[in-house]
Amino acid sequence: WHRIITVFAVVIMIAVIGMYAISQWYMFRHRQEPIEMGATFIPKYARYYDLDPKETLSAMLDDLKFDNLRLVSYWSDGEPTQGNYDFSQLDWQFALAESHGTKVSLSIGLRQPRWPECHMPTWAQNLDKSQWEPKLKAYISAVVERYKNSPSLASYQLENEYFLKAFGKCTDFSRQRLVDEYNLVKQIDTEHPVIVSMSNNAIGTPIYAPTPDMWAISIYKRVWDKTVTKRYFEYPIPAWYYGFRAGWTEATRGRNSFIHELQAEAWTPGDLGIKETPLSEQDKSMNAERLHDRFEYGRATGMKKMDLWGAEWWYWRKVKRGDSSLWDVAREEVAKTKSINQ
Repeated sequence: WHRIITVFAVVIMIAVIGMYAISQWYMFRHRQEPIEMGATFIPKYARYYDLDPKETLSAMLDDLKFDNLRLVSYWSDGEPTQGNYDFSQLDWQFALAESHGTKVSLSIGLRQPRWPECHMPTWAQNLDKSQWEPKLKAYISAVVERYKNSPSLASYQLENEYFLKAFGKCTDFSRQRLVDEYNLVKQIDTEHPVIVSMSNNAIGTPIYAPTPDMWAISIYKRVWDKTVTKRYFEYPIPAWYYGFRAGWTEATRGRNSFIHELQAEAWTPGDLGIKETPLSEQDKSMNAERLHDRFEYGRATGMKKMDLWGAEWWYWRKVKRGDSSLWDVAREEVAKTKSINQ
């Protein structure tokens, strides 16, 4: 047993040293690149907080001065009735981004950010896959055709964390569908990169098709463990680990990675939504001090592009609850990032 334990410890030590070395190689390789700081914005989530979506997004661009946005194109919103597309929400978001010179990474496909993850319209929910899949592809085609010529469009994010089966109301995880959708987008728009994302909780590295132009990864640091401890749990993962994941992916697949979802909002316990949770409880998960640390953590990964997750919540705390501490931290950190770039 002593020999087994010793060998196991040596193997672990060698693995950790190797992972750390890869992370440092990755950081050194990309050290001269500017940090692109952005945020996800979802009108429906702003309305959940009783906020005006246009006012919220304007504040993110005018006050926080984000230069990058991740926007969504929910199928349920874009085709509320079969065959009738409604792009009015995305149109004003793109118009606002264009007026500010802001870059947009557009989420497309069935699975997109925020619960229930798979945003299928009501009329399609009882259809067989052989019936709804071609209609989904027609909708994706319509979205890409409409916005591919926008001066603000920078990239597409195809199917948010597609293979994550443990979260969301999703039933189809066919790799072939993902490959087909990727090829479809590339046929319509040959100019803009297509990104495929993965969850930070999924162990592994992407090895199968499709091979996108970039990979993206989410980072969640502090969550509520509802199964075992019934307490807040902070993953004891050093920032360089994500530098290793990005470096390993680049070394083995020839593609760079970035953070498409950096947790910057509270993860509340129980079945209450954030809006219904007392601020004192929200602060146990995310407060101003932790938000400062989260920005630092994101920069310390070595990845040069990151989209923050929770800007609507910061704004709600500011305008509806009279607490601007999170909003102020975000403004300071975005400014600090731009100063680092200079």
